[in-house]
Amino acid sequence: MDLSKIKSVYMIGIKGVGMAMLAQYLVEQGVEVSGSDTTDVFMTDEVLKKKGIKITEGFDVKNIPTGVDLIVYSTAYNQENNVEVKSVLSDKHKVLTYAEMLAGVFNQKYGIAVVGSHGKTTTTAWLGFVMQKAGLEPNVLVGAKVPQFDGLALTSKSNYFVVEVDEYQNKLKYFQPRGVLLNNIEYDHPDFFPTIEYYNSVFIEFIKKIAPSGFLIANYDDPIISKIAGVNSRAKVISYAIDSIADYVAYDIKNENGRQFFKVKIGVEDVETTTSSENLLGDFVIQLSGQHNIYNALAVIVTAIELGVELTDIRKYLEEFEGTARRMQKLGEYRGAKIIDDYAHHPTEVKATISAIKQKYPNKKFTLVFHPHTYTRTKALLNDFAESFAGVDELIILDIYGSAREEQGGVHSRDLVDLVKKKNIKNNQEIRYIPTLAECTDYLKEHIERDDVVVLMGAGDVFRIGENLVEK
Repeated sequence: MDLSKIKSVYMIGIKGVGMAMLAQYLVEQGVEVSGSDTTDVFMTDEVLKKKGIKITEGFDVKNIPTGVDLIVYSTAYNQENNVEVKSVLSDKHKVLTYAEMLAGVFNQKYGIAVVGSHGKTTTTAWLGFVMQKAGLEPNVLVGAKVPQFDGLALTSKSNYFVVEVDEYQNKLKYFQPRGVLLNNIEYDHPDFFPTIEYYNSVFIEFIKKIAPSGFLIANYDDPIISKIAGVNSRAKVISYAIDSIADYVAYDIKNENGRQFFKVKIGVEDVETTTSSENLLGDFVIQLSGQHNIYNALAVIVTAIELGVELTDIRKYLEEFEGTARRMQKLGEYRGAKIIDDYAHHPTEVKATISAIKQKYPNKKFTLVFHPHTYTRTKALLNDFAESFAGVDELIILDIYGSAREEQGGVHSRDLVDLVKKKNIKNNQEIRYIPTLAECTDYLKEHIERDDVVVLMGAGDVFRIGENLVEK
């Protein structure tokens, strides 16, 4: 793909975060971008509007501009559920899926892919922030708004191209990476991957494609990654871990005044061995809570070192990073209670966020509003979800946020509520089923008290409760 020859792009399903981050990148590269989507308000609407991108709400064949150089569509849509996709595919326009288009740009650059089941968005934005502040001028595409960026992306004329790449629908197959950050592998997306083996295989095939001159930054505390990385990568593998054996090891982790403090040492064969000063990278501080963010920070540190960033710069800019939207994002307050939004939608993510919230806000009443995301995930991981809410004082479960790509039904939020109650018989946790966002908002208005912590959690639109609660 020669992007210099593409002057105009039309994007079907432009409000999705992946499509929107790509749209922002293209516009800032001088491409004329327009698109269509539903009338629903997405968190990306603000960014797209700010960038002057014309959006037509509602799908209609008449929306498609004539003479456009390229049409890109989200794979949330197909010929059966979208008239525009049906039209452009049947007319054999120049048409690419979102993943094909993103990979087309990525593969011509020094492409660094952030992959894994959890933490891609935070790690991508964090690495991009450190690289930008250190003067590397990267292009960075992130699947969430980043307060310290101008929207969802950073763009430049440099050859560095950092992007989070989603494994869903095996989008990884289109990408040819120079560098890869692989933080974890844990079964997800059961609507596409019928088995754990199939899910794991897409990561194996992906790391096989890393250029021999490139690198794989790998979390060796992850049992799957530690088994597959070295035997499948033609590129050098650089490992990291917490309090165990790896090329880079974080240790002596402490929490104080809302920050995490930790040390890093390199090249240790035995984590208990006292190392010489030349093997100690020293102290690091981050604003983000939770052990999962120590792993994310380690991935950023190791990658930045590999790219030649000075250690003093890494230490400084790592601490300055403030996080991304929808990842433990404080939306504001309601009558003195803190309202926090989080994207967690997998049991492991749920547990990690709960742990981080309790670390950051100890001894506070903790109410969690959980919005299950997709019927297939909820059904496949029902038992794991039911065991993931320990430590929450009050749990509210909403109706499942279904996907247009899946067959609806097969499980209900009441099934999850019943199972949570069964597994928490000896716990004093309050557990409630409240079907809708509106009903939940009304309930919270009546029951929230000063100094409570309320977390709105899920990959759907549960954040809208916060929009209605937070005092402007």
